[in-house]
Amino acid sequence: MFKYILMDNLIQSSKNIGAGLATIGLVGSGVGVGVVFGALVIGVARNPMKRDDLFRLTLLGFALTEAVGLLALMMSFLILFS
Repeated sequence: MFKYILMDNLIQSSKNIGAGLATIGLVGSGVGVGVVFGALVIGVARNPMKRDDLFRLTLLGFALTEAVGLLALMMSFLILFS
């Protein structure tokens, strides 16, 4: 009986550790968003006439970067609640 309780605690704590490690991808997503918008500021400062084109590309980069962050969050929840 004690062996099964110990194994169940080990599995639950392993899930918690894995879910915490999976959320590290959210840090990368935050850094990526900062890089994307920082590049927009630099690009507009160098060539103000291309502001609209750069902004469209920035929104695309933002959406893709956030998608990666949401995938990391989804994996964390799958590990935690499965």
